[in-house]
Amino acid sequence: MQRRKFLSLTLGALALSVVPASVKAEDYRKSKPTVWTAHSVEDAMENLYGTSETIEEGVTLVAPDVAANGGAVPVSVTSDIDAKSVAIFQDANPESAVCVFDIGEYGVVDFSIKMKMKESGAVTVVVQGKDGKLYSATKDMDVALGGCEG
Repeated sequence: MQRRKFLSLTLGALALSVVPASVKAEDYRKSKPTVWTAHSVEDAMENLYGTSETIEEGVTLVAPDVAANGGAVPVSVTSDIDAKSVAIFQDANPESAVCVFDIGEYGVVDFSIKMKMKESGAVTVVVQGKDGKLYSATKDMDVALGGCEG
């Protein structure tokens, strides 16, 4: 029985190694440089998507009400929307865009990041659906600048 298990695992691994992985990444800093220099969330969204109008549903944004350390603010995003991309913006720093994720054909929107915020402000997440619509969620946060960790 050990030999059969070994052969089946080996053949399975060999088959997976032959299948080409399709990875698509776009360097938004080169293709859309104005996104990264925009000073407002609306400008950054318009530079990235062509509009700043969104539907406020279908996106779950989890972040603390009060961040003890503005240098590492945890933000989590989930959604069941059939997505093309996910972008995170904030209005506390001079440049609003934080990051953009391209979602593959079978990708799942479930991201967690840590970002810097120099002061209290709002975090906005935009999910671009494959239907062309933009869905969003926004959360206002306080950053404790003089706390034990800040």
